[in-house]
Amino acid sequence: MKPSVHTAPAGKGVALDLADERYPAWLRAIPSPPAVLYCDGLVEPRDRQAVAIVGARQATPHGLRTTETLARELSGAGFTIVSGLARGIDAAAHRAALDAGGRTIAVLGCGLDVTYPPEHARLREEIAGCGAVLTEFPAGTQPKPAHFPQRNRIISGLSLGVVVVEAAEDSGSLITARRALEQGREVFAVPGSIDAPLSRGPHGLIKQGAKLVEAVDDIVEELLPQLDMAGMPKRRSVLSKAEALPNLSPEERLLLDQMDREPLHLDDLTERSHLTSAGVAGILLGLELKDVVRQLPGQRYYRLK
Repeated sequence: MKPSVHTAPAGKGVALDLADERYPAWLRAIPSPPAVLYCDGLVEPRDRQAVAIVGARQATPHGLRTTETLARELSGAGFTIVSGLARGIDAAAHRAALDAGGRTIAVLGCGLDVTYPPEHARLREEIAGCGAVLTEFPAGTQPKPAHFPQRNRIISGLSLGVVVVEAAEDSGSLITARRALEQGREVFAVPGSIDAPLSRGPHGLIKQGAKLVEAVDDIVEELLPQLDMAGMPKRRSVLSKAEALPNLSPEERLLLDQMDREPLHLDDLTERSHLTSAGVAGILLGLELKDVVRQLPGQRYYRLK
């Protein structure tokens, strides 16, 4: 059965060859980069600070929530989110980046004048307005199965690292991870239940040496040396861990910076923050309501993010 597609308006986008200064620098450096890259939107120098998030099309609610959290917090840390516009994890990553006011890049397995899957036509337009939609396939090219493994090398090639969230053992996301390794990029994997089929892909990557991801800090800390070596501006990624979390007051950020995943007593947090005990208790309640902090018996607290 032929895939259902959506035809976009003709004449959109520009063609970038390898000599064009707008051609993405990281992508130019991979083995056999696309000779021509068709672009709708704009690739900016700051997009060199990019992370790809990929995973299952038939993602679980937990996988989608995890993706949204990682993409939102990475965007807040100044990273561009790269993915493939597919259903499931890809779409969740793009949408979370847009919702966070960040940049995102979608890489297609078809021509710019074709949107696949068709229900992502509006999402594609939003991405082009706040980032870029890229493909190496000329206008009119349909989304054939053989195109997607080929496009996956572009997803990894645009990125400092690839995060895999839920993937079957034979999924295209694992092809992206392999391309990342071949290109010298970092590979990250989010673990899941040992009984879940979609955990097998990430667990297999972890067994092979991929970085296990429990929180966005696991990604950022691994990539900071690369940002230093490349001389790239790290912006918010070098600020406190609390900076990557949205909608926190200055007092909440101050207190959260004193916490980690080991429980601390209310009195210890009061002493560390130099705030009153009543003030700390009120701030902690607000952080609990925002699902950032959790309380244990005995007035002990630990951070979740």
